[in-house]
Amino acid sequence: MLLEKMLQSQGFGARKHCQQLIKTGAITIHGEVITDPKHKLNLNDLVFAVHGTQYEYREKIYIALNKPKGYECSHQATHHFSVFDLFDDVHLNRGLQCVGRLDQDTTGLLLLTDDGQFLQALTHPKKHVPKVYQMHTADPVTPEQILQLQQGVELRNEKGIFAATDAEALGTHQLQMTVHQGVYHQVKRMLAAVGNKVEQLHRAQIGQLNLTHLNALPEGKWVYLTAEQIALAKYRAE
Repeated sequence: MLLEKMLQSQGFGARKHCQQLIKTGAITIHGEVITDPKHKLNLNDLVFAVHGTQYEYREKIYIALNKPKGYECSHQATHHFSVFDLFDDVHLNRGLQCVGRLDQDTTGLLLLTDDGQFLQALTHPKKHVPKVYQMHTADPVTPEQILQLQQGVELRNEKGIFAATDAEALGTHQLQMTVHQGVYHQVKRMLAAVGNKVEQLHRAQIGQLNLTHLNALPEGKWVYLTAEQIALAKYRAE
C-alpha cells in the first residue's frame, strides 16, 4: 500500500492532507523520515510515527471502553458528554461507532469499532449475544421477581417474551442477570415489569468478554482488543 493511502485509511485526514504530512517530514518509519507519498509499504506489523507519536497500522479497530456515567453513546450528544469525546480525531475520522448503546446513566463495558461486520455480528437480534448486567434496585429483590425474570416478561410495544438467564440476587437491593436481546432500555423495562426499579446499572460482560479480561480497565479509559478478546466478545455471535 502507498504511504499516502495508508495514512488516509488510518484516519489522518483526506489524501491531500496526508500528502502534506509526508512532504513536510512528519512521518517516520523505523526511525527514517519518509517524504515520498508514493512510498510502498509492507503492512505486516507496521509501526509508524506522525509528528513523533507512534502508531500501529490496524486494518480495523476494535476498542473496549469502561464507560463512565454521564456520557451518551451518540456523536451528537444533547444533554451530556459524548463517549466520542474520549477519542481523538484520528479515531473519529475512521468512522468509529458504538456496538450497541448504553444509557447516559449506565456504566460498564462498551465496545466500539469501524468494522461494520463485527458491529452487525454483535447487535443483530438473531445473534443473541449474551450481556451481563449488574444493578442496584429501588426495592428489595425477591425470589418471585427473579423467577418472573427467568420465565420472561412482556414489554410494551415489543414483540415476544423477554427472559433473563443466570438471574441472581447479589444483595438485598442488588441483582445480576444476563439478557440476550438488546431492545431499547431492556433491563430497566424488565425490572419495571416485575414491579421493581433500576437505580444504578452496570454492564459487566459482553459474550464472554468482561472487564477482568481487560486488566480491570479504569472507568473512562479504553484499550484496543486483542484477537483473543474479540473472539470472546463474539461468543454465540456466529
